[in-house]
Amino acid sequence: MDYGAIFDMDGVIVNNMGYHAQAWAGFFKRYNPPMEFEKFMLHFGRTNRDLFGVLFDRDLTEEEAERYGEEKEALYREVYAPYVEPVPGLVDFLKELKENGVLTAVATSAPRVNLDFIFDHIPIQPFFDAAVDSSDVTIGKPDPEIFLKAAAKLNCAVSQCVVFEDSFAGIQSGKNAGMKVVGLATSHAPEKLRDTDWVICDFSEITLEDMKRLLAI
Repeated sequence: MDYGAIFDMDGVIVNNMGYHAQAWAGFFKRYNPPMEFEKFMLHFGRTNRDLFGVLFDRDLTEEEAERYGEEKEALYREVYAPYVEPVPGLVDFLKELKENGVLTAVATSAPRVNLDFIFDHIPIQPFFDAAVDSSDVTIGKPDPEIFLKAAAKLNCAVSQCVVFEDSFAGIQSGKNAGMKVVGLATSHAPEKLRDTDWVICDFSEITLEDMKRLLAI
């Protein structure tokens, strides 16, 4: 039976949440929304449309959500571009998975332009068999849609998939999909990731054999 590894992007493939926070801080300065920045950060991992709804405490039109999203993501790419690098151990882990026939996917709440931005800076796209981004889902995390679609693209049963996540919403999404979840302690302290099946600080702390044990293979 095929089994798969499904990776969130922000905070998992790259440790970039501090740069997203910088971009959001710039956005807050421009628009002065009613929500406190610290409370807003707890919602990271959801789609931009959901995030802006939380931020402004109202339903946004498609045009508004798209415009705000493009503005914020442009800020993020500008501040992060000089610093893009993979989370330690990621490339070696991806090589190990690929060499052993494990199917892999990216499943990110970010827009495709951000995923392409990462692939342009880090040559890891050939390691992935599928990708799901915000344009592919109608309901954001913690709904399981994004991971279920990634598993479907890989043609893997949900019971044979391991999700790699850093955000609370993403961890819950993976659990709601019926998958094993490995938490990356990049955005939150390890002790705050109790709802996962395993916690690592980076990919130097996990191997294919560890992943197999999680799946009881």
